[in-house]
Amino acid sequence: MGVTRVTRLPLPPVLAIDAGNSKTDVALIGPDGSVLATGQAGGFQPPRTGVAAAVDVLAEALASAGVAAGGGSGPVAEHVSACLANADFPVEERRLADEIGRRGWGRATAVRNDTFALLRAGLPPGAEPRGVAVVCGAGINCVGMTPDGRTARFPAVGRISGDWGGGGGLAEEALWFAARAEDGRGAATELARALPARLGHDSMASLIEAVHLGDVPAGRRHELTPVLFEVAAAGDPVALSLVHRQADEVVAMAVVALGRLGLLDEEVPVVLGGGVLAARHPGLDDRIAAGLAERAPRVRITVVTAPPVLGAGLLGLDALGAPAEAHGKLRAHFG
Repeated sequence: MGVTRVTRLPLPPVLAIDAGNSKTDVALIGPDGSVLATGQAGGFQPPRTGVAAAVDVLAEALASAGVAAGGGSGPVAEHVSACLANADFPVEERRLADEIGRRGWGRATAVRNDTFALLRAGLPPGAEPRGVAVVCGAGINCVGMTPDGRTARFPAVGRISGDWGGGGGLAEEALWFAARAEDGRGAATELARALPARLGHDSMASLIEAVHLGDVPAGRRHELTPVLFEVAAAGDPVALSLVHRQADEVVAMAVVALGRLGLLDEEVPVVLGGGVLAARHPGLDDRIAAGLAERAPRVRITVVTAPPVLGAGLLGLDALGAPAEAHGKLRAHFG
């Protein structure tokens, strides 16, 4: 009898995953950098749901892309490049990498904090991995890196690690000031009218009761952050003070990361991204630019509006030594 030889068909090189607090994106990337499939699912929150349930969300995103993964179906890519929110400590990265590896989606898996995806996406084509990124979306975080492998990071786990702001934090602060304005404990602010109006209430008292009783879904509170910026743009002093503080926090994180890496006096990129920064609010942008010009005058500010899954994909192509043309095609796909 003859011997039948089974030739293994090549897998797509990269499964890129970007998972944030509010949504998850995946992209299956071909050898030439083309995007073969994309999918999306909800937020990735292992501290709240546990690691296995959080990785189930990644599986949902794969399913929405039409990719059969797990259950004995075999790997879908050579390399899984997963850039994940809430992967803030090495132990968290290891636990998440172990769980993703257990699913068998790729022959190799690399897990990083999602801020590294922003930094990679914001670097010029062909540039060395040198610079700092600040993401301000639902939360706030910052990372920096140099070609010799050094990094600068923050725990970024909320108030206990000294963080302030992000979309969720700004919404909470705006509610605090609006509540005190309405009941007389604080300074008057248009926020006391504008915030409840956005969510269909006629007063802060009504909105506070609804939030307390759970009648306002947590996801809807993020609608309050754009209201804060609208009120600030109209000149409201209270709202403007919050916008300025957020800008100062972005500058502080970037400057500290630059200093740790010895980059304060170098011409390097500071990459900004996440929903709050990508929205390009003039009052926020101008104060960030002024603060960085004063403390790190040679940096180049770049705002990334492309989906962060681009950065995860580029990191995956880096890991496999893909040619520049593949990187360029992937960048072109995501704009």
